[in-house]
Amino acid sequence: MVNPSDAPAPYAGLPGGIGVSRLRVYDWPAADGRRGGTPHAHLTCSEGYAVTGGRGAVQTLTAAGFQETPLSPGALAWFTPGTIHRLVNDGDLTLHVLMQNCGLPEAGDAVLTLPPTLLADAGAYRAAVTLPAEGGEAELTAAALRRRDLAVEGFTALREATEAGDPEPLAAFHRAALALVRPLAGRWRERWRAGAAAAAEATATQLDRLERGEADYLAHAVVRAEQPSARGKFGMCGRLDVYDVA
Repeated sequence: MVNPSDAPAPYAGLPGGIGVSRLRVYDWPAADGRRGGTPHAHLTCSEGYAVTGGRGAVQTLTAAGFQETPLSPGALAWFTPGTIHRLVNDGDLTLHVLMQNCGLPEAGDAVLTLPPTLLADAGAYRAAVTLPAEGGEAELTAAALRRRDLAVEGFTALREATEAGDPEPLAAFHRAALALVRPLAGRWRERWRAGAAAAAEATATQLDRLERGEADYLAHAVVRAEQPSARGKFGMCGRLDVYDVA
C-alpha cells in the first residue's frame, strides 16, 4: 500500500504555474478624459483578464498598432509579452488577472511607459515607479496617481507616433525596457524553474508513469485553498486582492 507521506510533494501551485489576483480598476480620470490604470508592458509574461463585473476596455499597443478591446462580465482577453496595455474603467470594472510565470511581475517584469528621459536612467525610473513602503491612504493614492499620469503621458506619445507611421519611439521603448530589466533575468529564471517549468515537468513525469502503467502517483494528490493575503493593495492598474499561490 502506498503511503503518501513517503513520496515527495507534487507540484501544488495553480495550474501551469500562473498567478492570479482580483482587480478593481482605478476610476481616476487621466489627461485624455479616460479613467483607469497605468500603461505598461511585460517582457516574459502573457497576461489574461476574466471579467467579473462592470464595463470598460483594455487598450493595447504593439508594432501592429493600437487597439481597444471592450470588456464586460464574462469576457476573456489575453495578450503576449511586449504588448503595452492600459485598462480603462467605464463603470466599476472588476476582473481576475491571470498572469503567466507567477511571481515574475512582482519581481520586476513590468515596465511602465514613462517618458523617455525617465526610462533612460534606471535610478530615475525606479524612483518614479516605486510607491512608498509606508504611508496612509492619501499618500499612497497620490503616489500611484503620479506614476499613472506619467505612464499615460508616455503611452499617449507612443500611440500617436505609431498611428502616424513612425515605429521608432515604440522600438526605443522596447530597447529601454530591456535595458532596465536585463540584470534581473537570472533571478527570474530561478522563479520560472520553480513555477511554470516545474508544472510542465510534473506533467511530463505523469505522462511517463501513465505510459508505464504506474498509478501510484495518484495517491499523492493534494488540495489547497487560499484566501487573499492582502486586500485593496495599490497595483499598477487598480486595487488588488493578492493570493499567495506560488
